[in-house]
Amino acid sequence: MQAPNCMTSLYVSIAALALCLMAEPAQAGDTLRKIRQTHTITIAHREESLPFSYLDANKKPVGYAIDVCLRIADAVKRELKLPQLNIAYLPVTPSTRIAALTEGKADLECGSTTNNAERRKYVAFTIPHFVASTRMIVRTDSGIKNWADLRNKRVVTTKGSTTVKLLHDRDHVLSLDLKLVEGRDHGESFDMVAQGKVDAFSMDEVLLYGLRANAPKPESFSIVGDPLSAEAYAIMLRKDDPAFKTLVDHEMSRLINDGEIYKLYDKWFKSPLPPKGINMNMQMGHLLRDFFRFPTDKVGDE
Repeated sequence: MQAPNCMTSLYVSIAALALCLMAEPAQAGDTLRKIRQTHTITIAHREESLPFSYLDANKKPVGYAIDVCLRIADAVKRELKLPQLNIAYLPVTPSTRIAALTEGKADLECGSTTNNAERRKYVAFTIPHFVASTRMIVRTDSGIKNWADLRNKRVVTTKGSTTVKLLHDRDHVLSLDLKLVEGRDHGESFDMVAQGKVDAFSMDEVLLYGLRANAPKPESFSIVGDPLSAEAYAIMLRKDDPAFKTLVDHEMSRLINDGEIYKLYDKWFKSPLPPKGINMNMQMGHLLRDFFRFPTDKVGDE
């Protein structure tokens, strides 16, 4: 009589294991079911990534990427026919943002995260909402308009940034004989330009616009130069959840095709920003306009 009991126990164990193996991916990949059950969508956000995702005077998450995610949340509410959808916010950092999704703590990550091949091993991305490029900020009266104008001049970039390699590559191609300097942080690098210690500061364009907007006399500085690089910022979500990704992609396409994304861009890049009222005065670049002409989640490093 012992053998049948053992076999029965074995069958039960195998069945239980099989159920667990089947249930785990379904649970991890069914974001819409979870949202329907909880009536809550959780948005991971950055606290100091102006103007994409940051805190206002009341410590509430605001920004361009936050507005995009709130539109996605509205689309989820409509799709699930929910009378109410609660928005929960989860602050993240560059080192915790991917884990927030893979561990199920958040449903969307809304900030300034680049869609690249390494990250796509762990998460999925929707259509980009921004394309970051590397340019330079100079004094408006410097006469510098493009990289060729930097021959034999002093150029600063912030220590530890990937811009150093880009500058070395451009220096090699154009034989500029640049005098490269490294600042401790972005503030110091910008101050070197303001004080005339260097001729240009090269970094991500959007960061340069933010530094200029915060300067006592923004008109004294210009952002110039053809883009040295292009990085697509996009909302992150969990992998292997085709139903949720399709809904997110459709809403991003609607925002772009209906022209609503341009209004959001103007709100956060060409208008006074809370809480200090600074204005980045950043026109939409041609790289982002091209992305919006042909919306896709595919980027150049496929």
